[in-house]
Amino acid sequence: MSQKHVTVLRGGISSEREVSLASGSNVIDALKEAGYQVSDLIVNDDLGHLVQSLKEQKPDVVFNALHGRFGEDGAIQGVLEWMNIPYTHGGICSSAIAMNKQMTRILLADAGLPVATGKVIPIQELASQDPLPVPYVVKPIEEGSSVGVYIITETDANARQQKRKDIVKEWHFGENALIEQFIPGKELTICVMEDKALTITDISSGAHVFYDYASKYTAGESQHTLPAQIHPKAFEDALNYAKQAHKILGCYPTSRTDFRYDNTNETKDNPGKLYILEINTQPGMTKTSLLPEQAAYCNISYPELCSWLVEKARCRT
Repeated sequence: MSQKHVTVLRGGISSEREVSLASGSNVIDALKEAGYQVSDLIVNDDLGHLVQSLKEQKPDVVFNALHGRFGEDGAIQGVLEWMNIPYTHGGICSSAIAMNKQMTRILLADAGLPVATGKVIPIQELASQDPLPVPYVVKPIEEGSSVGVYIITETDANARQQKRKDIVKEWHFGENALIEQFIPGKELTICVMEDKALTITDISSGAHVFYDYASKYTAGESQHTLPAQIHPKAFEDALNYAKQAHKILGCYPTSRTDFRYDNTNETKDNPGKLYILEINTQPGMTKTSLLPEQAAYCNISYPELCSWLVEKARCRT
């Protein structure tokens, strides 16, 4: 039984606070079951309180269960580096890059990996014109869990213009937006642990147009099939792409790469087309999350997964 002292950071100040609270609660229970001494630290907007609490708790390791901005974008990682406290998941650089969808796209495309056609525009421009042919997707550049994602599918020009204006009116994710071609087909995801891609999950979102926030975190709102039943060549390629993406961004020790798989013209002899959507350096750890599910498929229990992350924790400097 390990006597290592672990502080679990959860909550935070991003739009994913509730998810982080749930993830962290599950992690706390699992680490206690695995024999660790565990302290709970719910994070708010008081950075001084966070630093002081860490000084008082004196953990050997911080389990970073924060999600979204200031949790997985390099910010909290910088604080922990400054304090010289080993922490789980990605470091400053990989976290910052993966959180920025446009920077991720640039690096992946430069390495020859498939990404959808897309560009960054000032959000105000969306009100006056379509930046890409319909259908297309409007995304915040730096948000997670599909927060702030809209799909423009309307064929009627007036209805489409009204929707664009509504999006601009409601937008609170910065001055710019990422616009990407909408890819039909399947939603796939692959988790990587060090140099091993675990398997591929095919995510069906039921009544939801795509794998949005509600379908991600509401029990019963999505169905997961693993391993995904897709063309064998596409299956092999997707695993390799996920491992390459993990390496290109410097992810450690785990990551999750999300794909769209256009199987419209898939045949026995020809696979469909894969497109990488984004890379998550801090996959969710709720009961409906994908990393624990894929780990379980590989005979890694939830407490074992949490323990593995703790034992891999480090400072990068």
